[in-house]
Amino acid sequence: MYLNKEKKTEIFSQYGKDAKDTGSVESQVALLTYRITHLTDHLKQNHKDHVTARSLTMLVGRRRKLLKYLYNRDINRYRELIKALGLRH
Repeated sequence: MYLNKEKKTEIFSQYGKDAKDTGSVESQVALLTYRITHLTDHLKQNHKDHVTARSLTMLVGRRRKLLKYLYNRDINRYRELIKALGLRH
């Protein structure tokens, strides 16, 4: 399995306040970004997998909503997160 408990804890500790910070916007966006990159790699090899393509679209929409929320709340945290994740180059 590509996303186990240790990987989640690593993502949450890196982008959240601590390893148990699963609710902050930064940690949620980081986890969604990890899942999106994994599904993108999967779809490059399995381009006829329409169920995964739809799941990827829904994950991107969820991440976009969270980023919009963070942008409206605190622009500095938004910019730091975008830079740390390497989004919007």
